[in-house]
Amino acid sequence: MADGHYERVGRTLVHKGVIIDYYTDRMSLPDGREEDWDLIDHKGAAAAVAVLEDGRVLMVRQYRNTLGRETLEIPAGGLQSREEPTADAAARELSEETGYTAGSMEKLLSFCSTIAFCNEKIDIYVAKDLKPGKQHLDDDEFLNVEKIPLKDVIRMIYDGKIQDGKTIAAIMTYAGKYGAGI
Repeated sequence: MADGHYERVGRTLVHKGVIIDYYTDRMSLPDGREEDWDLIDHKGAAAAVAVLEDGRVLMVRQYRNTLGRETLEIPAGGLQSREEPTADAAARELSEETGYTAGSMEKLLSFCSTIAFCNEKIDIYVAKDLKPGKQHLDDDEFLNVEKIPLKDVIRMIYDGKIQDGKTIAAIMTYAGKYGAGI
């Protein structure tokens, strides 16, 4: 590798979407050549590992167009703006998708979902002291809430039945940090 560095020398908006914006970045490489790289710009997201007093985890089953099937995930959603506090977004999504509100929210981890081409960062919180309520889903959301023992969620991850990255990162980090369900 040459002594140079990477530098963005241009950016072109290819498509402005509802959730993401798609750009082509013109990059100067360390050896002096230039190439076009794809970039997906995302406002960010937040999610919650919602744990009931008996240790069961609130999971949502919903259809995902990218996979053409239903998935089992932790409650999550995009930020309404880049400035929205992620704890507020996680609490909002928990309430909207499950009907539950949390008495306490503790940050568990932050991670970038697909760093090769997307800047989405997801902050994940542990939600406890849960109080049941009523779901208030978006017009295009149709999902079911399931209460699953943590050890069963972990088994579904190992069996390949749960493949969602944020859910895997969240559940395994929670289990590792609290020594639960393993």
